[in-house]
Amino acid sequence: MTAQPRHRTSGAVFSEDALDRRPVRPAKTGYTVGMIAFGVLVIAAVSSTGADFSRLLEFPGNFVNYVGLMTQGVFQVPDETVRGYWGSSVDAMLESVQIAWIGTVVGALFSLPMGFLAARTMTPLPVYVVVRFILSVIRAVPEIIFAIAIMLPIFGLGPLAGALALGVSSIGTLSKLISEAVESVDTGPLESAVASGASKTQMIRWAVLPQVLPEVIAIWLYRFEVNIRASAILGVLGAGGVGSLLSTLFNQREWERIGITLVVIILVTILVDQISGWIRHRVIHGAPKQTARRRAL
Repeated sequence: MTAQPRHRTSGAVFSEDALDRRPVRPAKTGYTVGMIAFGVLVIAAVSSTGADFSRLLEFPGNFVNYVGLMTQGVFQVPDETVRGYWGSSVDAMLESVQIAWIGTVVGALFSLPMGFLAARTMTPLPVYVVVRFILSVIRAVPEIIFAIAIMLPIFGLGPLAGALALGVSSIGTLSKLISEAVESVDTGPLESAVASGASKTQMIRWAVLPQVLPEVIAIWLYRFEVNIRASAILGVLGAGGVGSLLSTLFNQREWERIGITLVVIILVTILVDQISGWIRHRVIHGAPKQTARRRAL
């Protein structure tokens, strides 16, 4: 019989047990089988798409060709015809901005009361459940469905249908974000308002709204930026804006005008992002603090 090895520590002798032995390396069979199955699943999914991956070899050449055509359109001599191209692109983009603004305003008007109704801390459970369900349904339906199924049949082709489709879709997202902001407010002012005998309306007006209003305004501005991009997609359906112009240009393969339109979209989007970002920062953080020198003056 083999004697068990012993270990000496500070004069004491201990017999080796299971805790002192080297741990057994776990088997990798399950991991290997799982990775093989995952690889087979990915290959099967890619194969079922029916994509012609040989066309990827043509992509670099086509990309360089199209970019060259669009660049020529941007840097061509600005004669009267070219100035008309730039003017029509700017007008279409400004129409998209207007569509997004109207949609955001519609969403903002309805999202503030809906946000309070969807906050668990502000409303009874039956109202909370019903409002949350309605908002979930609105968020589940894309803007394009609202435009095709509801707005375009009622208002016809044009920017109004796109603006209202964006407005209805904005209600679902904005209301959810506002309700979460309301639920996370500091409870101290609420308790003070209740202790002083304030009504529910007074409590919301003086204890809740001042806390959430900066975040609400920031949410509205962010949604405005999102709606600008969404309005371009709705424009392809005939809802006006730069999307309608791009749809026509792509059908006619006018790559020079497409380049001009894309440059206008990029410039206006950057400008809107910068302005809304400055406003959000100003609303959340307030006015810049005066320096000591200015205070001295």
